[in-house]
Amino acid sequence: MPEREPSPALRGAAPGGPSPALVRALRKLLRPLVRLMLAHGVTYTYLADLLKGLFVEVAEQDFRLDDKPPTDSRVSLVSGVHRKDVARLRGLLASAEAIEPSVVPRGAQLVAHWMGHPKYLLEDGGPRPLARLASEGGELSFEALVASVNSDIRSRVVLDEWLSLGVVHLDEAGRVCLNTAAFVPSRGADEKAFYLGHNLHDHAAAAVHNLLAGQPPFMERSVHYSGLAPASVERLNKMSEQMGMKVLLALNKAAMDAEAQDQADAGRDGLPPPEQRFTFGMYFYSERSAAPPPPTDGQEAP
Repeated sequence: MPEREPSPALRGAAPGGPSPALVRALRKLLRPLVRLMLAHGVTYTYLADLLKGLFVEVAEQDFRLDDKPPTDSRVSLVSGVHRKDVARLRGLLASAEAIEPSVVPRGAQLVAHWMGHPKYLLEDGGPRPLARLASEGGELSFEALVASVNSDIRSRVVLDEWLSLGVVHLDEAGRVCLNTAAFVPSRGADEKAFYLGHNLHDHAAAAVHNLLAGQPPFMERSVHYSGLAPASVERLNKMSEQMGMKVLLALNKAAMDAEAQDQADAGRDGLPPPEQRFTFGMYFYSERSAAPPPPTDGQEAP
């Protein structure tokens, strides 16, 4: 049986579509985000449903002709989302309701079922330890719990993953016990998530503006080297933190003064309060450089 041809996205380009360089950049950009999503139980199905709403929203708002609202057919053409889904999602956008994915991540479903169904709870309301297999505990087993939520995945796969992530542990009797703190966000997690969205959005928005030849271009620069020892990276990290804080503090003071002056000027002139915003940020990241590709055509590595 002949092997299936890889999809254009995996090959790096689509006929008449994005350039291979752009596809490589998107794969690199999305990789840490996919890692974050998988770590928090956001599956491909969940993300795909979320992206539907975003594709419709951006096509509807940013790809208008003559500043007129596009038809469902045009949004479908631009976004690739089926016209029936476009009509449904545009209705949600118009109603100002939050468009949330309709598919709940499997991990969250399992935990919600475990902590919400009376038969899986102890008298004090805590999650009941479950036998690993249905042959041992019947309905009160981890295998039965997984099957009740999704019969297409083996409970052993979920168990191994959850043991690795610390979501569950095995007690002295070999029963599966839910670590109730595993799905409770750590202190400050919501704030970190807010700045993740805020900072990465503004950085990406500036880079996309420049890539699409927006005028005037935004400042978007970096310094990067790849042949350094760990001690040198640590020294440069401390240096960047010290120098960066000086810049941030100076810019923060200037922005506070400017905001107070702008608000006062608007009030004096009877104008609405100014609403223009900006973000200036900096970051430092380090990892081991990628290993060189393996030799091909029988050549030996140098």
